[in-house]
Amino acid sequence: MVDKKELVRNLEEMVVMLELKGENPFKIRAFANASRILQGLSEDVLQLINNGQIIQIKGIGKGIADFLAELVKTGTSSDLVRFRAEIPSGLLEMLKIPGMGPKKVKAVWEMLGITTVGELEYACKENRLIDLEGFGQKTQDKILTGIELVKKYSERHLISEVRESAQELYNKLKEIPEIIRLEIAGSLRRWKETIKDIDLLVSAHKSDREKIMNYFINLPEIETISGQGITKSSVVLRSGIHVDLRIVSDDQYPYALHHTTGSKEHNVAMREHARKLHLKMNEYGLFKENGDNIPCRDESEIFAHLNMQYIQPELRENYGEIEAALNNELPELISWSDITGVIHVHSNYSDGVNTITELAEYCKKKGFHYLVICDHSKSAAYANGLTVDQIRQQQDEIDNINAKMQNFHILKGIECDILPDGSLDYHDNILASFDIVIASIHSKFNMSESEGTERVITAMKNPHVTIIGHPTGRLLQAREGYAINMNAVIEAAAGLKVAIELNANPHRLDIDWRFLKLAKEKKVMISINPDAHRLDGIRDIDYGVGIARKGWLTKNDVLNCLTTKKLIQFANNRR
Repeated sequence: MVDKKELVRNLEEMVVMLELKGENPFKIRAFANASRILQGLSEDVLQLINNGQIIQIKGIGKGIADFLAELVKTGTSSDLVRFRAEIPSGLLEMLKIPGMGPKKVKAVWEMLGITTVGELEYACKENRLIDLEGFGQKTQDKILTGIELVKKYSERHLISEVRESAQELYNKLKEIPEIIRLEIAGSLRRWKETIKDIDLLVSAHKSDREKIMNYFINLPEIETISGQGITKSSVVLRSGIHVDLRIVSDDQYPYALHHTTGSKEHNVAMREHARKLHLKMNEYGLFKENGDNIPCRDESEIFAHLNMQYIQPELRENYGEIEAALNNELPELISWSDITGVIHVHSNYSDGVNTITELAEYCKKKGFHYLVICDHSKSAAYANGLTVDQIRQQQDEIDNINAKMQNFHILKGIECDILPDGSLDYHDNILASFDIVIASIHSKFNMSESEGTERVITAMKNPHVTIIGHPTGRLLQAREGYAINMNAVIEAAAGLKVAIELNANPHRLDIDWRFLKLAKEKKVMISINPDAHRLDGIRDIDYGVGIARKGWLTKNDVLNCLTTKKLIQFANNRR
């Protein structure tokens, strides 16, 4: 059955198809608006469509309503089927290349007959785009760089794309009574930001393995079976994600779980440590010199026999976790329940979907104590950045809402653009009106490393800045971060008492977890922020917490584990 998520996806696909076909811009805008409207609706969308009331929603016309009704009734759309037949599938692949929007894809298709990424790459190397209207040498170079990025990450997926699929498989396998133990292993269990495939580990009796495997390979999510056996099967989901399921005996399960969780570097270092204790460690057991296996009921007993603290899966990257575990120095990692408030959410004052009231009520319902609204500043015209008059209007509205709410507080914040010279988008007297100021770069990404670093550090010196937002500006699998010396930025943040954002949007996850340990050592507070533009975006905090755990952070290292009062005090201490 089609759900709201699928409806939105089909609307977005229609927007792309219409643009590639050069259809009426008003029609394109209608589908784009409908996608945004559906995502923001709190009502039961399917019910509205089925009873015909969807057309009463502002922004949903008859054409869109008929499109949605057909999707709900048949599971597909005749318009989409027609467009998919008319438009080469390779054009959609080209849209994944940074800098190749629908207009540029349409241009190379119509003018050069290019229909695949490979053809586009060849054309660039033959300099065929230089003289093409709307392109030129610089654009051609950027497209080639973008193609390299796509190729680099083609076998990997964002953690958000994979975790949901893995959890669905886990839930279905959990229903099989013959399975004794089950876990999602591999890089997903370690909370890597991008994932190559899903690793599932099961323990079961030998007599039950064939039944479990047959159930697994016949799940409806599976498109192809690339390998099938009694102990291991490999499949590809309809989403393109590869999955490996391995079955072992329950006695072997703890050792196999540690091994399949990885990382490779961690496992090598663990085997070396075991060797120093005259033990042999592998995926089948922990063995004495005489070959006898040391029985372990779970992973924690394996670590105990190796005279170590239990190492949480997120830390298993050979980043010093083994030495820390041997010295009993591993931190108590932050948990999801430690987050007390939500920082960095956009409302419909700028480019968000929801009202401030809707955002506040949602956060309160989820158990948070405060919400920091951080809409865009005036330079971000593309995102409806706030004028000074709009700031005053918004702050008055926040005061009025706060007066009515109990046991919850909305703080006045802004995501203020850092201009190329390091100055901020508003004068200090305007910045002083906010409780929290997040300073972020949204323009001129092509500075040198020294220029970019100085730009950020200059912004941090403004006493009104509380947090540096998404510090490298990266978009995972789409855009490398701009050149910046993160070591120098962390050092400066430590001296200036400025926090750094861990942007929890799974497309960003920026600051990179590899720098979090240094930030922790320098006592730089990290703010785990969803950068949400709609209600369900607030849940991205979960990804941020997973990455924070990977970066060795405790609740004492995280800004939004503070109470409302202490958060405001943190900001005021700089002013």
